[in-house]
Amino acid sequence: MKQEDKLPTISRAQLSLRNGQDKPEIWVCYQGQVYDVTASRLWRNGQHYEHWAGQDLTQELQDAPHSAHVFKKFPIIGRLA
Repeated sequence: MKQEDKLPTISRAQLSLRNGQDKPEIWVCYQGQVYDVTASRLWRNGQHYEHWAGQDLTQELQDAPHSAHVFKKFPIIGRLA
């Protein structure tokens, strides 16, 4: 069994509550994996430039000035249901 198979499943509703406003955790999803970005100063209050936490950012990353490697800095805490 792969490590990612052991991760809990996180619903879109659970993800949406970790938007930097409703709960202290700040989560984002990319390619089905949910990342905890709470520790990042760039995600304070749940916003990073024009991107908002608590949602799947897979499509939005296409317009970002960086690549997906930025997610390697953050722990994967689950898989999006």
